[in-house]
Amino acid sequence: MAFDRMAADARLAPDLARRAVLSEMAAVEIANYRRLADRLTELGVPPGEAMAPFVPALQSYHDSTEPKDWLEALTKAYVGDAIADDFLREMAALLTEPDRQLVLDVLHGSRYDEFAGQEIRLAIRADPKVANRLSMWARRLVGEGLSQAGRTAGERAALTALIATGFDDQVGVQALFKRLTAAHTARMAAAGLNN
Repeated sequence: MAFDRMAADARLAPDLARRAVLSEMAAVEIANYRRLADRLTELGVPPGEAMAPFVPALQSYHDSTEPKDWLEALTKAYVGDAIADDFLREMAALLTEPDRQLVLDVLHGSRYDEFAGQEIRLAIRADPKVANRLSMWARRLVGEGLSQAGRTAGERAALTALIATGFDDQVGVQALFKRLTAAHTARMAAAGLNN
């Protein structure tokens, strides 16, 4: 799914250089998928079966947050992918090796964040009004993402148990969401967006 979305978003790029950067990142997503699929196969779990329960929520998120232009696509990548990565990084800490490292390895790299953040900052510098539009878009992305994540966690007992066990109690879960929110707020500010 990540490859498909990035490849589609690359077509929104205003020039060939930017399109190439996003296309290269899409290619990395295919390699990440392959690594995850290989590990699942190694564990005796068919990759399609393991991923199937999460596809409807991901598809719903992407369908309801289809970017209209290049800046919306970048903001979606910068905000949406990053908050998902923050959550997955937290979940990885609860796993044993080699799965912990695999999850950490397939998260989006800093090059991706730097590229999207820089593009957003340049657009805001060129037209400060863009900040309000993209800030509203980012809030919509986060709201939709949290809605889908909550629904998915509620439907997947194993995921709910992992979160509950890994963070001991409600206080631990609240601390998790505080960390996710703080990282999101810092990321928004770094790109020139307001929460």
